[in-house]
Order: sequence, then C-alpha cells, then structure tokens
Amino acid sequence: MLEVPGYAIGSPVGTGAGSKIYLATHVVTKKRFAVKHVERKSAADDCFIDQVELEYDISHKLDHPSLRHSHSIHRVKKFLQVKEIAIVMDYVDGLPLETARPNRLDTFLIICQRVSAGLHAMHEAGYVHSDIKPNNIMVAKGGVVKIIDFGQSCPLGHKKERIQGTPDYIAPEQVRRMLLDARTDVFNLGATMYWLLTSENYPTAMRNENTRGGINLMSADKPLAPHELNDRIPLALSNLVMACCRDNPNDRPGDMKELSTRLEAIKKLWKKNRSDVRKSQPESAGKDAPVPPEEES
Repeated sequence: MLEVPGYAIGSPVGTGAGSKIYLATHVVTKKRFAVKHVERKSAADDCFIDQVELEYDISHKLDHPSLRHSHSIHRVKKFLQVKEIAIVMDYVDGLPLETARPNRLDTFLIICQRVSAGLHAMHEAGYVHSDIKPNNIMVAKGGVVKIIDFGQSCPLGHKKERIQGTPDYIAPEQVRRMLLDARTDVFNLGATMYWLLTSENYPTAMRNENTRGGINLMSADKPLAPHELNDRIPLALSNLVMACCRDNPNDRPGDMKELSTRLEAIKKLWKKNRSDVRKSQPESAGKDAPVPPEEES
C-alpha cells in the first residue's frame, strides 16, 4: 500500500475502476478520510492512473457539500513513470443509492434536489460529471448526499474521443460522441431517477449487453413512463423524469437549477396533498401515516 505522509492507512472500504479505496486517519487531527489508490502492474493500468489524475484535477477545485472533495495527490515514480498513485478524499460514511434506495417519495425528492444542487455547482465551475448513476451517489446519516467518482468528468462543451459512460444511464450525445454539457448530466440523473422510481432501467441508446443485447446507435426502445409502471408516482414527477431523458438535449430541462425548481414544486404539491388526505382521515388513521419531517432541500 502506498504510504501517504501524515495519514495512517486503515482497512479497505471499497473498490473503483482499477483502484482500491482505504479508510485513512489524519495523524494530527484524527479526522477520517478516504484514500483511492492505484498500482501500476501492467500497461493496462495506465488508464486507471489517468482517471485518478483527472479526478484529482477536477475534484480538488470543487467546494460544495454534495460533491466529494479531493485534498491531495501522492505519486510514486520509478524511472520517471508513475508506479503508484493515491488521492486523499472526503470520507463518506454511508451507502450508494444502488444499495440504499429511498423508500419514501419525500426522501427521494430531497436526495435528487441535493444531487442537482451539487451538479449545478459543478457546472458553474465549468465541468460535466458525465457518469451520474446510483452507484456514484452516496447517502449518509444527517441527510448527507455526496456525488463521487469524477474519473470521467470533462469540461463543459467537450467532445470525447471514445464512448464513455455507464450503459444503463448514458446520454445519447455520449454514445454519438457529441459535445457534452449540463444537459448530459440532466439525462444521466433522469435515468437514475427512472431506476429509483421503477426498478427498471431506462432504455438508453447504448444497451448493457447482459440485459439488452449490445449497442444500438440508431434508437432506444420506447419506454413506459414511471407512472405507467407505478400509479402511485405523481404524474408531474413522471413527466419530469421523461423530460430529462429526451433524446434531443434541447428538449430537456436546460440546467440543474431548472430541474431543482421543478422538483421543489412537486415536493410542495405532494406535501399539500398528503396534508389534505391526513386532515380528511380520523385521528387514529393519521397516526399510522405521519407526515415526513421537514428537511432543507
């Protein structure tokens, strides 16, 4: 394991693309951090080293409570070549949305608003995440929501030389290698919301070959809207998710600020409807279905 000056390296807490993530403790402050480490064992590991370099280059510039911040980078070189690399990052004592899906609509809306706020800050800094998915959104106690893994991020308006992204959440412009901007993350988040609400993956232009038979560059299957799969999902929310996933970026919400505003309107309407229903029920029935506590969005 790479030694990081000033930190005591603990046990592994996760894995990434060619990397291992360790819990670390600052020897002076005793504060906990996460350390992402990549060791070059062959030329195939060069791309993972490049991703860690990129992640640090972007994430150490970001300062928002919903974005994981990187604090420092450490390299070990041999014959001028990087043999090991590590970055010290915020430690998130929580779980990814992929394994900690919200089971209440109000919690879902709050999480999505916090994700959109983090992405808005990232876009304001000039970058696209381009790999938003349930596994890259961490949730922890106290309402903490953190977007992680900036290894595929890029400047706004960038066109990548090869297709990058996660098939079940990838935007059409990523598959077609067009310019990427804030609306790319809108699609990725829309596809993430679709899965969180329905347990089904939105049929993207690039299919996971384990579930959909490879890549289809021409068109995606016509999806059912979330409310068609679950009639308890508010129509306004279902329509917003489908708007986020439109093929043409110009037809999606223009940015994360617009998306967050629409989520807030849906949250207020849902709370009002819940309150009206509770008032119309006998007192004993109301105790069985309490209104969720207020949380800041």
